[in-house]
Amino acid sequence: MGYYTLKQLNEMGFKSIGKNVKISDKASIYNCDQIEIGDNSRIDDFCVVSGKIKIGRNVHITPMCLVAGGEKGIVFEDFTTIAYGVQVFTQSDDYTGKTMTNSTIPKEYKNELMKEVILKKYSIVGAGSIIMPGVILEEGTSVGAMSLILKSTESWGIYVGSPAKRLKDRRQDLLKLEKQYLASEE
Repeated sequence: MGYYTLKQLNEMGFKSIGKNVKISDKASIYNCDQIEIGDNSRIDDFCVVSGKIKIGRNVHITPMCLVAGGEKGIVFEDFTTIAYGVQVFTQSDDYTGKTMTNSTIPKEYKNELMKEVILKKYSIVGAGSIIMPGVILEEGTSVGAMSLILKSTESWGIYVGSPAKRLKDRRQDLLKLEKQYLASEE
């Protein structure tokens, strides 16, 4: 995997960019002026990232993800991960047939749902999952592969299914490891 150089990243015009950021030269990044990226974060091959996006430190967006921030935006807090093929949407058309749909239609003929999405610290989303507008993954949320997240979660839960439901509690041992990791950086 080839990554953009620091010089290339700076020339792309990000709103802000931290240290040791890695972005694949095979990723498609749009609206750089609306994108903030924290230290040690990474965006891999064949991702599409667009709109208003705030990425914290040590965030990993793995290959083939779609991160569509739109107008409302997506926040990835520190130490979050989305696995292969995850899709995160902040906008959705009205599929009932009451209005027209798709991005070629003027707004006055559509009824789009537009809401911010937040992935709080330590959240991880399994491969092929979809997160819909307005969802907040509370701290420590773990989402199993191929899950459809329509509603916000409770902290430190493991969620699976379509639509996703809470399966059980998630362990919090990683909090001790975070302290060790951060101390090692000093």
